[in-house]
Amino acid sequence: MEETKPRKWRWGFKRWIVLVLVIIGIFAARAFPPITPHIQVAPENVSRQPLFSLPVIGDFYLTNTLVAMLIVDVIILALALGVRATLRKGTLLPGGITGLVEFLIEFIYNLTESTAGKYAKKIFPFFATIMILVLVSNLMELIPGVDSIGRFEEYSHGYQVAELIPNSVAYIYGQELDHGGEIIVPYVRVLSTDLNFTAALALISVFFTQVIGVQAQGFRYFSKFFNTTTFFKKPIFGAIDWAVSILELISEFSKILSFAFRLFGNIFAGAVLLFLVGSLIPVFAQSAILLFEFFIGLIQAFVFGMLTMVFMSQATQGHGGEEHH
Repeated sequence: MEETKPRKWRWGFKRWIVLVLVIIGIFAARAFPPITPHIQVAPENVSRQPLFSLPVIGDFYLTNTLVAMLIVDVIILALALGVRATLRKGTLLPGGITGLVEFLIEFIYNLTESTAGKYAKKIFPFFATIMILVLVSNLMELIPGVDSIGRFEEYSHGYQVAELIPNSVAYIYGQELDHGGEIIVPYVRVLSTDLNFTAALALISVFFTQVIGVQAQGFRYFSKFFNTTTFFKKPIFGAIDWAVSILELISEFSKILSFAFRLFGNIFAGAVLLFLVGSLIPVFAQSAILLFEFFIGLIQAFVFGMLTMVFMSQATQGHGGEEHH
C-alpha cells in the first residue's frame, strides 16, 4: 500500500505573493497619490441636470446612492433567481451561495418563530427582507471602486462646481468651501450612508409594526398610546396609566430616529475612516479596516432586522403581556 505524501504547507509561497502586492501598492501610491478626502453627508449628484421635476418636491437628480440602490436591487434579484434555479434542480444538499442563503433564511425563520410564535409567518418577511437589503447595502463598501471611482470637479471662490450657471460655462454647487482645488464625486456611494434611505427604512419598519399590531389586536392596540380605561375608576392610577401611555407614544416615534441614525452613523463613520486611512496610509492599512467594516455591516444589518422583528412581536401582544415581558 503506497504511502501518501503529506501536503506541503504553502505559506512561504503565499507570503511572497503578499509581499509583491505590497510593493506594487507602494509604487502605485507614488505614481497615483491619493487625494485629500472630501467628506459630505448629503449624497452627490451624478447627473448634472435634473431627471424630472415635481410640483412639491422640486428637481429630482440621479444621486450616487440612488445608483447604489439600483445595484443592490440587481444583486438581490440575481441572488434570488440563482437560488431558485438551483432548488428547481432538486438538489438535496445545496452548496455554495445557495447553501449559505438557505442557512441564513432558516436561521432567520427559526429566530422569528421562537420570538413571535404563531405570528412568525407574518413577521418573517419583514425581518428577512430588511436584513438582506441592509446587509447587501452595507457590504457594498467592500467592493473596489465604490466611493473611490468618479469624476473630478473643481471648486473655487468658496463654491464647488456642480450645477450649470445660466448663460455661463461654469458650474456651481452652492456649498461654501475654504479654498480652491479638485474633489472627486463618486459614481456609486454606499446606500446606507444616505440618511434618506435609513430614515425611509425606519418609517417602513415602524409603520408596519403598527399595522401588525392592529391586525393582531384590532383597534384596541392603540389604547397603549392613549390609555384612559382606568382614568375615572381609579383617578390616581388612571393618571399614571395615561402618562405611561403618552411615554409609549413618544417612544414609538423615537424608534424612527433610533433606527435611522444608528445605521447611518455606523456605516458613514466607517466610510469616513476608510477615506482617512486610505489618504494617510494608502498601502495595506485599509485591509484591516475593511475586515472591521465587514463585521460592522453584518452586525448592523442583523440589529436592524432583529429590532424590527422584536417590536413587531411585541405589537401582537396586549398591554398586559408587554408589561409581563
